[in-house]
Amino acid sequence: MVPQSDVDPRRVRSLTRSNFAPYKLTISKLKLSPLNMASFLLRRASCSATRILSSSLALPTATLIPKSNPSPNFIYHHYLLHHFTQFSRQNKIPSPYLGFIKEISNIPSTKEEKEHKRNNGELPKRGEKSWIDVYLPRQVRPYAHLARLDKPIGTWLLAWPCMWSISLAAEPGSVPNFKMMALFGCGALLLRGAGCTINDLLDRDIDTKVERTKLRPVASGLLTPFQGLCFLGFQLFLGLGILLQLNNYSRILGASSLLLVFSYPLMKRFTFWPQAYLGLTFNWGALLGWSAVKGSLDPAIVIPLYASGVFWTLVYDTIYAHQDKEDDLKVGVKSTALRFGDSTKEWITGFGTACISSLALCGFDADIGWSFYAFLAAASGQLAWQIWTVDLSCRADCNRKFVSNKWFGVVVFSGILFGRLWS
Repeated sequence: MVPQSDVDPRRVRSLTRSNFAPYKLTISKLKLSPLNMASFLLRRASCSATRILSSSLALPTATLIPKSNPSPNFIYHHYLLHHFTQFSRQNKIPSPYLGFIKEISNIPSTKEEKEHKRNNGELPKRGEKSWIDVYLPRQVRPYAHLARLDKPIGTWLLAWPCMWSISLAAEPGSVPNFKMMALFGCGALLLRGAGCTINDLLDRDIDTKVERTKLRPVASGLLTPFQGLCFLGFQLFLGLGILLQLNNYSRILGASSLLLVFSYPLMKRFTFWPQAYLGLTFNWGALLGWSAVKGSLDPAIVIPLYASGVFWTLVYDTIYAHQDKEDDLKVGVKSTALRFGDSTKEWITGFGTACISSLALCGFDADIGWSFYAFLAAASGQLAWQIWTVDLSCRADCNRKFVSNKWFGVVVFSGILFGRLWS
């Protein structure tokens, strides 16, 4: 038990004023950068806080504070934090001071520690800054981040099945319909942004507990749920404008995909196979692209194409899910990464084989040229490279392999394009 008379709570409450003021002149003389100034102030404040608390709690200060160049990480001393928590409760010290101490304790203090965190995807790369934060007005930035405009890989993964289908629907010896490809490219950008918005609105309570997602605009409080809903309505309105330029058959088919889009974020709560459900959602363009050109569906061609996209999604999104498997366990959500565990590579090898086989069947039924199969062999090599070399215990490597799937889409599209031209 810590006696209340040992410490005057006002000394702790006035910590920032009493410790920052003496260094104003020093800072102005040295002309420190904002980052260095912040580090300087935090170091001084944390040292003083620890000296006050350790002397009050009869703790040996020498064991906690190095005499020269003290690191903020010494505050991560569990004994001190334990007693300071008791002390703050007994003396009714506002909780932000304890939060201040804990936040400082998590600041990496050495170059090695920072590099280790960066390599594992826990810290941003040095100098990494999104174009959103550089070029867009401040009021627009949260919405751009909500739509993941600075992370185009999702748009690529959504767009490639559309491009495959549109190219397959072209007449032999002809190039695909470029106007239709432009429409579907814009539609992929809008629908992916809408999907991210829906996901963040439904998962805002979960996102706050996951390291990778806790700073998303809705989860962090930068945007309110109502603002997110308004932005979602704006995105869907623009998407409707694109959908209305298609034929009636495609309008109905496209509108039916919204059921999948809205329900996907809930799947991780009920099943270990949300990645399969994402595959059904993300590859709807394989059906829609063909119908937009032809006015109907040819099951012999579009069903194998759609199935190949679903299997492809199971590969790349299972790899992606391994980034969050520890957090998913804590939060209680499900994924194929947790379902497969140590057998993940065997499972995704099977999915990759099924993906390539379905693409080959689709090409055969479409009577496509031989060059398609040469490109398909290259695509299978890219997929095999992902599966064999991915380090599923490293977040950064999982993300690199996930992002590399845009090149798989490029290779398959090139195969279909040249196969149609030479068929």
